[in-house]
Amino acid sequence: MVLPADLRERAGLKSGTTLTLFDSPAGMVLMTRQQLLERVREDLSGLDLVGELLRERRVAAELEDSSTASE
Repeated sequence: MVLPADLRERAGLKSGTTLTLFDSPAGMVLMTRQQLLERVREDLSGLDLVGELLRERRVAAELEDSSTASE
């Protein structure tokens, strides 16, 4: 993808900078890898992903145990 020089300059991009394009509810978004990394970190901050995964695994194990016990 070719971006106009004035746009690259305003965004502080150098020729050859790797960008990521993704679709969002608000439309298509073009970000540098660093911008995307910061956004993901911000979106995930405060979440207990390990705790959520453990809870899901426990529920799945309980369901499996209860279905095995009724056989």
